[in-house]
Amino acid sequence: MNDRFTMPAEWAEHERTLLEWPVLSSMVHPDNYKEVCTNYAAIANALVSCEPVTMIVNEDTKELAASLCSPSIELLTIPHNDAWCRDNGPTIAFDASGKRIGINWQFNAWGGKYPDYDLDNKVAPTVLRKLSIPVVDSAFVLEGGSIHVDGEGTLLTTKECLLHPSRNPDRTQEEIEQELKTRLGISKILWLEHGLYGDETDGHIDNIACFIRPGMVLIQVCRDPDDPNYTITQENLKILKNETDARGRSLEIIEIEQPPARFYKGERLTLSYLNFYLANGAVLLPVFGEEASTFDEKAGKLLTRLFPDRKVIPVNTSSLITEGGNIHCITQQIPKESRKEIL
Repeated sequence: MNDRFTMPAEWAEHERTLLEWPVLSSMVHPDNYKEVCTNYAAIANALVSCEPVTMIVNEDTKELAASLCSPSIELLTIPHNDAWCRDNGPTIAFDASGKRIGINWQFNAWGGKYPDYDLDNKVAPTVLRKLSIPVVDSAFVLEGGSIHVDGEGTLLTTKECLLHPSRNPDRTQEEIEQELKTRLGISKILWLEHGLYGDETDGHIDNIACFIRPGMVLIQVCRDPDDPNYTITQENLKILKNETDARGRSLEIIEIEQPPARFYKGERLTLSYLNFYLANGAVLLPVFGEEASTFDEKAGKLLTRLFPDRKVIPVNTSSLITEGGNIHCITQQIPKESRKEIL
C-alpha cells in the first residue's frame, strides 16, 4: 500500500459521524454527568437529521445512551476511557487509488494529563475494522483537534500543541512536518503560535482557526486588550495575514469575536464558536446563552452568510464546556469514498 495519502477537508460529504458516550469516571466534574450526557444526546440527535450517526458506548452505558438518543442512532459497543472522539478517533484519508484508509495515530490523553487512556488508544483501529476501512498505524502522537486541512494540501496547526514536549519529544519540527505531509498529503503547514488561553489541550487549532473553504480562514479574535486572548489572537492574525496556502493564494481572513469570558468553580472555560461541526447540509454551532446571547446571535448570522447552502443549527453547550470541550471535540467525520466535496 502506498504510504502517501490525502486527507479531505471537513466539508467533504460524510458517510457518517462518530461520537463516544461520556464516561463518569473520567469526568473533571462528575456531578455534571447527567447534564453532559443530555448535551451529547442533543448534539447526536441534531446530527442524525443530517447524516448517519454512530455512538460508541461502553457496555454499562449502552442503556442510558439508548434512552436519550434517537433510535436512528447506531450504538456500537467499544470499550473507551473518555469521550472525545475527535482526538482519539481515526483520521480518514484516501490512498493513491482513491480508496479510504484510516490513520491510527497514538493517543496519550493530551500529553499524559490523565492516567487512563489505554482503551482510548485502541478505539481508532477497532472502529476502523468494524467499518471495514484499512488501518494504517502511525507511531506519531496526535489528536484530531490539533489539525485542520483545506483538502488542497494546506494544514493549520499550532506550535503550542504539535511541538509540545509531552507529545513527540524526540521529533524535530521538520520531522513532525514530514509525518504530516506523508500521512495527510500536505505540502504546506501554517504554524500559528498559540491556541486559546487556558485551553487544556495545549492549544488545539479547532478552537482558534479553521478553513471555511480553500483560501479562506475563519479566526476567533479577542478585542479586549486586558484579556490574555488579545495578544494570542493578534499574533495569530498577523501570521495569517502574511501567509499563503499550498497553492500560493493569499488568505482571505474572516474574524469572529469571542464570547465573553465564563468561569466555572473558579476556572476560566474555553469558549469558542470555531468548535462548530460541518455535517451534510448543516453547521452545528455551539452557543452559550446568558451574557453571550448577543455574541451567539452574531456568530449564527456570520456562519449563515459563510455557509449559505447549509442550515445553521445552534446547540447550547453550556454543560459540555465545563468538561473542557465542545461540538467539534466530540465528533469525528467518516467521509464518503466518493470524495465528493460540498463547498
